Amino acid sequence: MNTLITGGTVVTMDPALGDLARGDVLIEDGQIIEVASRIDAPDAEVIDASERILMPGFVDNHRHTWQTAFRGAGSDWTFPQWAQAMHHTVKPHYTPDDVYIGTLMGRLEALHSGVTTMLDWYHVAQTHQHEDAAIAALTDAPGRSVFCLGAGWGSDTAVEDDIRRVRAILSGGGRIDLALGMRGPGATGIDTTAGEVKLADELGLRISLHVEAPGVIAELREHGLLRDTLTGVHANGIGVNELRMLADAGGSISISPDVELKMGFGAPMTGLALDAGLRPTLSIDDVPSVAGDMFSTLRTAFAAQRGIDGRLRSRDLLDFATIDAAASMGLAHRTGSLTPGKDADIILLRTDDLTIFPVTDPASSIVSQGHPGLVDTVLAAGRVVKRNGVLVNVELAALRTRLLESRNRIAATAGIPLDGTWCPQLASQ
Repeated sequence: MNTLITGGTVVTMDPALGDLARGDVLIEDGQIIEVASRIDAPDAEVIDASERILMPGFVDNHRHTWQTAFRGAGSDWTFPQWAQAMHHTVKPHYTPDDVYIGTLMGRLEALHSGVTTMLDWYHVAQTHQHEDAAIAALTDAPGRSVFCLGAGWGSDTAVEDDIRRVRAILSGGGRIDLALGMRGPGATGIDTTAGEVKLADELGLRISLHVEAPGVIAELREHGLLRDTLTGVHANGIGVNELRMLADAGGSISISPDVELKMGFGAPMTGLALDAGLRPTLSIDDVPSVAGDMFSTLRTAFAAQRGIDGRLRSRDLLDFATIDAAASMGLAHRTGSLTPGKDADIILLRTDDLTIFPVTDPASSIVSQGHPGLVDTVLAAGRVVKRNGVLVNVELAALRTRLLESRNRIAATAGIPLDGTWCPQLASQ
């Protein structure tokens, strides 16, 4: 049966279609087949979008969901404290079951807040069973996910065997794609980096790289290793010249403004990326430190750059979190806008809620007043996965219990308090 979403304010994020003050969207076999002011489809199942904004689901291209059990624990941490806590203190105690429940709940949270496509940057690498647990969780959660497989933090372990193994598992062309989480020359040396790029080229994988210092992009270019499949994450402090190198190669940049500002990375690179010819994209990063919804990220990125030069507009931010992020993941042909032929990844946002009513400019209202409580309905490839503010066919009570048990067991084994006093101690302290 076809589905007709009718009577909403349609924000297509497709320049050729524009916005519709009152519009309909028709879906067939999980794909959008028509967007118009009025559509006649008498046999379709109808979703009433009155007092709703219809827009494409958000696209988050960098999130570490395995850390979900420790949500909020690191709000006051610096980056070195986060690394000490998550990678050196708790990660050694993670079982495959811990990875599964953290990943599942993290993906469901993203979906609940309107993220229909998400890259899960996995660096809790320990065993094949841990990897399989993460893949199982992403498979069990609705929506499109990209499993970005990387080695553990600071690890010099070869990743080729793991990548090839997981590639074989995910070669069926389902909702889960594979990407390579590259460590970069600063962590492994240029020869290992060259091998990983060659592997990604061979297998047709996109690459995500945490760019933590100036010179990394220039070194990759010097050795012929920049690709249009490469997304540099963060890149704070990188000069415009290096960013232009990434842009010239056709690469992209992922900005996590809340984490970057709070942890001391420096100002988000939004404006400098635009100066270099890059379309910025947005990501959450990790929920021990910041909120897990795209609305918060939109607002922080907007305010930070507006405070510097005032040049961004609300529509720019929506581009960054939808069509631009989809392009960075090689998925712009599938998602990121309400374009006929693309997957029906659609969210309906309430406009009658007192925190957003009355809506005068939909884009401005989403960026300036939006929050997860407005996400009324979510469709992933045409399937309704959230309706009337509630995730469909998800036993949250049981999952919450499992996540708490996971967190409490890890904390007890690691010897860390859960009373708000946990302050990771660094070697120099």
